[in-house]
Amino acid sequence: MPEAPDTDGVGTEKPIRFIRIKEVQYRTGLGRATIYRWMAQGRFPKPIRLGGHAVAWVEAELESWLAGRIS
Repeated sequence: MPEAPDTDGVGTEKPIRFIRIKEVQYRTGLGRATIYRWMAQGRFPKPIRLGGHAVAWVEAELESWLAGRIS
């Protein structure tokens, strides 16, 4: 999901960045099996398909999920 542009009119919106499973594991401290199990339970953001078998997570969605875990 693209982020809305900033309201200051300067056009400083953050570009969409995709991250792969290794970085997701590093940032969350979770193992691959836990990530996929939580996704199936609706407790973790789902990745998008890049093509073939390749998938990646939207960085902003992961950051939002992490912020929710802190609060």
